[in-house]
Amino acid sequence: MQHGEYKVHGGKFVTVDLDVQNERLHSVQVAGDFFLEPAEALQDICAALEGLPATASVADISTAIQQGLRPGAALIGFSPEAVAIAVRRALGVQKTWRDFEWQIIEAPPLAPAMHLALDEVLGQEVAAGRRAPTLRFWEWSTPAIIIGCFQSLMNEVDSEAAAQLGVEVVRRITGGGAMFVEPGSAVTYSLYAPAELVQGMDFAESYAFLDDWVLKALNSLGIAAFYKPLNDITSAQGKIGGAAQKRFAGGAVLHHVTMAYDMDASKMLQVLRIGREKLSDKGTTSAAKRVDPLRSQTGLPREAVIARMKETFTTLHGGTPGTITPEEFAAAEQRIADKFSTAQWLRHVP
Repeated sequence: MQHGEYKVHGGKFVTVDLDVQNERLHSVQVAGDFFLEPAEALQDICAALEGLPATASVADISTAIQQGLRPGAALIGFSPEAVAIAVRRALGVQKTWRDFEWQIIEAPPLAPAMHLALDEVLGQEVAAGRRAPTLRFWEWSTPAIIIGCFQSLMNEVDSEAAAQLGVEVVRRITGGGAMFVEPGSAVTYSLYAPAELVQGMDFAESYAFLDDWVLKALNSLGIAAFYKPLNDITSAQGKIGGAAQKRFAGGAVLHHVTMAYDMDASKMLQVLRIGREKLSDKGTTSAAKRVDPLRSQTGLPREAVIARMKETFTTLHGGTPGTITPEEFAAAEQRIADKFSTAQWLRHVP
């Protein structure tokens, strides 16, 4: 018998035991700590899986389960997709974090454009198989506004105020909203993961899945953090950070997150136009107020928060120290010259 497991983020644990005969699923048994009404629906799920091709995709398996369920059946704490992922893991075709040898990079402070160029270079290197899957923590050398790939520059940024305050404006390759950072004000990291890690998951599922380890790290620091679809990490005290993704041709996903440690809301209000509306909407009336969820909710230095994140990741998923190679830095410098420092890239959405 072959065994597969899957833990639903914020949900329950699903296990599948099965055999394969004539390239089809046989003697399938689904179990777990989930809830299911009526109880007889478990027989429906197992029967729907019986005889499916061993090559069936997550989508095919999920559809078979949905079609096989009796009317009114309720899956609580899990889903047909969760069962499908457990099936694929039992078959050895759905990989887990531990199936990869992760590198963890902490580099000295870098210019904003270099960070963005490295995201593209390192993501493509993982996709090409020339770099191991990697977790990279960022350090900012200068203040910056980083706008999303599809945002309007003039709508998001007060360029005159940014120039007066010495805040560089750059555009990243992922979607999502603008963010303001200064050295020491935020915790930013990037995951460069093989596409197989999130195979069969839709975008919403992959965001939750890839953020799960950092939620565990924050929880261990006393922050009751949770995932808020589509791409926010938050708590009862408000938003902590946001994530964005890009999928690279060849098979890799970039998933990066910025969380506020201790940001100057006064300066943020001056340089981000939309930020004024967002903070006003949240009832932030004082320009002197700081956005400091990680500092205020942990009472710890920023370095201690990052250390706990590294510790949690390696405990859960493994990982060894890594570096950015001279060749990767050189490729990133070329990307800066050709793309990330150009007005054409910054203003491609005016």
